[in-house]
Amino acid sequence: MGMEIIYRILCLILGYAFGLFQTAYIIGKIHHIDIREYGSGNSGATNALRVLGKKAGAMVFVGDCMKCIIACLITRIVFNHIAPDMTLLLVIYTSLGVVLGHVFPFYMGFKGGKGISAIAGAVISLLDLRIILAGLVVFVLVVAISRYVSLGSIILMIQMWAMYTIFVLINPEHVYHLGQAYVVESIIVLGCLATLAIYKHKANIVRLIHGEESKLGQKKTVEPSLQESGK
Repeated sequence: MGMEIIYRILCLILGYAFGLFQTAYIIGKIHHIDIREYGSGNSGATNALRVLGKKAGAMVFVGDCMKCIIACLITRIVFNHIAPDMTLLLVIYTSLGVVLGHVFPFYMGFKGGKGISAIAGAVISLLDLRIILAGLVVFVLVVAISRYVSLGSIILMIQMWAMYTIFVLINPEHVYHLGQAYVVESIIVLGCLATLAIYKHKANIVRLIHGEESKLGQKKTVEPSLQESGK
């Protein structure tokens, strides 16, 4: 049991280290700005999209998604032979670490992004095609209909956790190769990850309720000047 606790801690540390790679902040610096001083003030893909344009937004999304995928891949490679029946649990711990590093980077005053792109990488890292495709379809539909990226993100979090919970409870060993002893813990940790992301959207939720949330494609006065000047 002692080693299993160490495994969990190591995966959290590994994930946090990868989460510290702030793609939006780096791309912002390339454009000679601190992305946290514009738009929503978050170091994430949506803010990069609004402030710096589609290309920057796509680069940030891919970068933040991949840092979680790579961290989780390392976890799978290392622990598939050491602790095969708890590897998925450790992947989830790694994902949580990545999101914590992304949201609370110590070297940026613990002010990062909201973690949605990183969580997209976490969804992919579950290696369950049903959750991946369902999440993609629902997110795209919600955003396409409502034009609210935040609403699509929140629903994605809830859907991911709900689908995983149902599938892992039905047959954890067949689908996820996860030991019964780790099923409930995996649901709780993944729930913590989803809850953190939703909590980071608390301001968006308030604006959604009051009809004040910015829609996709809606630009603020400072943002076009940044895109036009190339900064």
